[in-house]
Amino acid sequence: MTTAIQGALRALQAGDLGAAERACLGLLAADPSDATAMQVLGIALRRQGRLDEAEAQMRHAVALAPGNAEYRSNLGQLLAARGRVAEGLAELREAVRLAPGFRPAALALARLANMAGDHALAEEQARRLTGRDARDAEAWSALGSALFGLQRSDEAAEALRRALAIAPDYGTARVNLASVLATAEQSEEARAEVAECDRRGLRDRATELARARALMQLDRYDESEAVLLRLVAAAPDDADAQFLIAQMRHIRGDPDFARTLREAASRPGAPVATRMQYADILRRAGHPAESERLLRELIAREGEHPALTSSLATLLLETGRPAEAVAAGRLAAAALPDDVTTVENLVAALLAAGDPEAALPLIERFHREYPTDQRWITYRADAARQRGEGLFDDWCDLERLVRVYELEPPPGYASIHDFHAELQPALEARHRQATHPLDQSMRLGTQTSRGLLGDPDPLIRQYLSLLAAPLADYQAAIGQDPAHPMRSRNRGKARPTGCWSVRLGCGGFHVNHIHPQGWISSAYYVSVPAEVEDAEAQSGWLKFGEPRFATPGCAAGRIVQPRPGRLVLFPSYLWHGTNPIHGTEPRLTIAFDSLPL
Repeated sequence: MTTAIQGALRALQAGDLGAAERACLGLLAADPSDATAMQVLGIALRRQGRLDEAEAQMRHAVALAPGNAEYRSNLGQLLAARGRVAEGLAELREAVRLAPGFRPAALALARLANMAGDHALAEEQARRLTGRDARDAEAWSALGSALFGLQRSDEAAEALRRALAIAPDYGTARVNLASVLATAEQSEEARAEVAECDRRGLRDRATELARARALMQLDRYDESEAVLLRLVAAAPDDADAQFLIAQMRHIRGDPDFARTLREAASRPGAPVATRMQYADILRRAGHPAESERLLRELIAREGEHPALTSSLATLLLETGRPAEAVAAGRLAAAALPDDVTTVENLVAALLAAGDPEAALPLIERFHREYPTDQRWITYRADAARQRGEGLFDDWCDLERLVRVYELEPPPGYASIHDFHAELQPALEARHRQATHPLDQSMRLGTQTSRGLLGDPDPLIRQYLSLLAAPLADYQAAIGQDPAHPMRSRNRGKARPTGCWSVRLGCGGFHVNHIHPQGWISSAYYVSVPAEVEDAEAQSGWLKFGEPRFATPGCAAGRIVQPRPGRLVLFPSYLWHGTNPIHGTEPRLTIAFDSLPL
């Protein structure tokens, strides 16, 4: 390395970007093919915010030295910073291929893969780094983010704790740990971690959201709302905070639950995203006419923005207009062909319109890219059913894959009814909401504010202990098959990843739905109204195979009668919902999802 380039590097390290730039330009004037000078110049230009020039220099350097992993790594990180994630990932992948031991490229690839939602790739890279150096705190932090994205919250928290044991002042890892714990509904632990963030001066948006979520899960609604209101006062277009405020007020029975979001959306110059979110909240709350009016006004004013037309497609489907939904969905998907939600809206509309042939290529593409995402398994089965393919009978074998168990009571109880006599009040005490959340399948009911997996109540722990035997039996009964979307994952012990209780009141029901991130889903009945005994009315019965939106050729294929002590296990990709309850006697259930270890 020449003295001149060493001087440029010293200037760069000292933060004298002008001196570094001048030194590199001098070197390039003497030798226009000096790739090192180009690379250092690119870094100096990036730090000055001159991104177009920086990218040009870095690309020249890569062209001159295509086998240099460091040059490709720097270019990949610049492209990612410019929002060109796919290009950035490609460069970083090549850098890691060229130099598998080059830590900066592997760490950058893990972080960018997490940002892009490719958590399996992120896990792979982070584990390689921790395998080479068990004290690499940044790698442990990236691994924590990857595991959280893969729905493995306990492992994610452990990885982040490893990072903090190595580097207690690592603020990003500490804030991420608080967020993971809050999202995983480990509310007390989340609050303790948030308090530690406060002690260390780490009070940023992510910390405050974790605080608000934990308080909300503990039914401390006034405190949670105060935190969220501070966030939206500082940033009215904070979508997460706005949704949480609306959600909280809605479940508490506030008739004007969306007022803060409405005020933000009504501001002159409010972003399209905020105004669209307000329309979406109204749709979720059962006000489709007002939601449609707002969406159509936005489209008339802003043009056929893909997010708007995709949102309109969802509303049109919900109001029974599949042909119109297809038209809106096509506009959105043409503009955003790689966006999962946008394409899903179009696929659902095409199937509801009776056009599985048009939906099939989209379904197969996304099923290949996201093989464990239950949505694409569901839609592939729906398309097969409409097309008369045998695949549907295999994937949706309702007799084999929907299994019913009558649970035995835990030790110390003469019957399951005796156990329920104590369990039911414990569950009822956790139903402190007035109505259903905005983002769940239930209507006219309530859900526990946080999950039950971490609940210390001995009665709930006893219930959870009863699940191991039926899960093991279910796994043994369905068997293994590498070509089957459910049975191919049947390896290792199934572990519950989420558990909650639902209480339906008069008129209450579940709309047909699936669990996109699940594998085995369930329904367990603690108490049911007397009306479920009527085999003709079938009030409150659990039905399988009927899509959320009316779809030609896709009626319910099996229906199960609720009974106290009955546990139903089934694939998470199976459409399931319930018939409404008509009387005033409530129905109390527990549900959980499981994933294979």
